[in-house]
Amino acid sequence: MQDETKFKKVDDSRILISELMLPSNSNFNGKIHGGYILNLMDQIAFACASKHSKTYCVTASVDTVDFLNPIEIGELVTMKASINYVGNTSMVVGIRVEAENIRTGEIKHCNSSYFTMVAKDDEGNSVEVPGLIINDKQGVRRFLKCLKRNDMKRLRRKEFKEKDFSPNDYLHILEAYKVKVAIP
Repeated sequence: MQDETKFKKVDDSRILISELMLPSNSNFNGKIHGGYILNLMDQIAFACASKHSKTYCVTASVDTVDFLNPIEIGELVTMKASINYVGNTSMVVGIRVEAENIRTGEIKHCNSSYFTMVAKDDEGNSVEVPGLIINDKQGVRRFLKCLKRNDMKRLRRKEFKEKDFSPNDYLHILEAYKVKVAIP
């Protein structure tokens, strides 16, 4: 049996933050700027990963940020973050963003995303992270989905590395899209 001290429960590093959305964080359309939300998401991913690993962590990648619903000025945004997957030196932090109209109590799901964070030592070298103790079916589903996303990322990298995407080989495909190729 593996040493239990080298593993941590998902709940041990779960983070929840809430912030009232102010006019200073809005875009020209009067909605909360997506870049501001991404900044908050990066902060909570850092906090969650650092809490799990007990080290400084850096963002290695962000997988799929789809803005599902706009966030209004005056809404209370709540972000929930947990470790969904651990590798040797990396962790995937799942983040759910919800906005609540504090007058009506209506809550809407605004986005979910997955931040891959890497643990670092004081010299900037990657360091091993504790394993993950999963104690519910939702945690197992999240871990398995991370495995699938990792496989898909590897396949995509492999395909982009192997193909040169020469225009001569692909011009016929572009005919089905709203694009005009004007190569001299």
